[in-house]
Amino acid sequence: MTGIPLTPHPKTVLVTGATGYIGGRLVPRLLEAGHRVKVLVRTPAKIAGVPWLEQVEVVQSSLDDGGALKAALAGVDVLYYLVHSMAGGSGFEAKEKAMAALTAEAAESAGVDRIVYLGGLHPSGAELSTHMRSREAVGKIFLDSPVDAVVFQAGVVIGSGSASFEMIRHLSETLPLMPAPSWVRNKIEAIAVRDVLYYLVGAASLEGPINRTFDIGSRQVLTYAGMMQEYAAEAGLPYRMVLALPVPAPKLAGMWVALTTPIPLSMSLPLVESLQHDAVAREHDIDDFIPQPDGGLTPYRRAVALALGRERDGQVETTWANAGADADPLPSDPEWAGHRVYVDERSYSSPAAPDHVWTIIEGIGGQNGWYSLPLAWSVRGWLDKLTGGAGLARGRRHPRLLAEGEVVDWWRVERIDRGRLLRLRAEMRAPGRAWLELMVEPEGNGSLYRQRAIFFPKGLSGKLYWLAVLPFHSLIFPAMSRNIAAAAQRLAETEPEAKPVPEPERAPKTESEPAGPNA
Repeated sequence: MTGIPLTPHPKTVLVTGATGYIGGRLVPRLLEAGHRVKVLVRTPAKIAGVPWLEQVEVVQSSLDDGGALKAALAGVDVLYYLVHSMAGGSGFEAKEKAMAALTAEAAESAGVDRIVYLGGLHPSGAELSTHMRSREAVGKIFLDSPVDAVVFQAGVVIGSGSASFEMIRHLSETLPLMPAPSWVRNKIEAIAVRDVLYYLVGAASLEGPINRTFDIGSRQVLTYAGMMQEYAAEAGLPYRMVLALPVPAPKLAGMWVALTTPIPLSMSLPLVESLQHDAVAREHDIDDFIPQPDGGLTPYRRAVALALGRERDGQVETTWANAGADADPLPSDPEWAGHRVYVDERSYSSPAAPDHVWTIIEGIGGQNGWYSLPLAWSVRGWLDKLTGGAGLARGRRHPRLLAEGEVVDWWRVERIDRGRLLRLRAEMRAPGRAWLELMVEPEGNGSLYRQRAIFFPKGLSGKLYWLAVLPFHSLIFPAMSRNIAAAAQRLAETEPEAKPVPEPERAPKTESEPAGPNA
């Protein structure tokens, strides 16, 4: 349970962006409130492992298909539009506006009562960054459409797995003395993800015609430097000295954030650019429509404590990294897929039972590492970060469990046949496409561990890249297979009876807060 009250008037709602950080958390709370939920996703495999899948209607489509969108909206009362790309490039703003306009038109045609959109806090009259300007424009399109719209405007969202929280956390933990651009002195009103979700759920049950923006926040205003210092205090770190230099330097700061945090350059730049102005609520009119949650809004430091607790306990529901871009899957037979393909295959026999080997396989990456030459993995991760890639610091959502679509460092889970196969697709920068398969099968009284690295080179540079890394592969991959088998054997000795890993439990209810993973 998440503390979301049951609505007396259930609605039929459609959630777009259900594979994203906010959308993936909103769906179960809408269900808990008693609403009938449909989700529109481009790739249903991305939600294959979510616990609420059997309780929703899944519509496979995209927001640029007006006909399919109108069909999906048939019978829908409330549309949640939670889509915003962090990618840039030419035509980005025009594409965002076009999708919003198409959505508004489809909502009107289908007779939708309300559109709910989550935008960003920003001062009026300021020159906004490309992404903030785009979010403002999308909100205006909905407000100008014939369908009533509730447009929430929030600042920095603090919660386990959020990009903003990861940015604050890693910056605070990297250096005790931090020279920083002038924007660290800007005023920021953060908001806990639990409060964002509370308002989003509440918007479905608002009575009467409402067509306006609502600023939402914690009612606690800090500077960005103050947020880092408060984080350090809550995390038990020494006081962080933040020296604000008299230059904004958004691009330089974006590159620094990309190097020192798990956030790639494509996301760190727009995040930093959104901090160039104060982000403070200008009105609190939402109180007249949706009462504050029981116990009041979550203070910043409490939000940090909740987020740290969720990460420590492996109770992170969604992360920014798991909302990745679609990519072509590995062909069923790479050798006959029309590609030049390089393959590195290894196998290792182990006296451990297959269940023990699988436990090690599914727990790979993150804090558990990759079972071979950690320095080599670290160097490759830094090289990836320097070229704008994901690097190794993204970690994983849960220390033991994986689901399709989730991130594991610079990989993404493309397929998981629990107990047998884990296929990871690389998201590192490389001149080609790469996968890593980890498999286990019974062999006599033990098991056979098999491992396969697959690379589709792109042009001559891809072939040269494979030849350059081949000597490292000859060291890394044999050691990896041996060490995974050895780890499984150690696990078998400490836990002779292999048991399936249970689904993570929800945090227990306490007197101080409603139960549920709202951090």
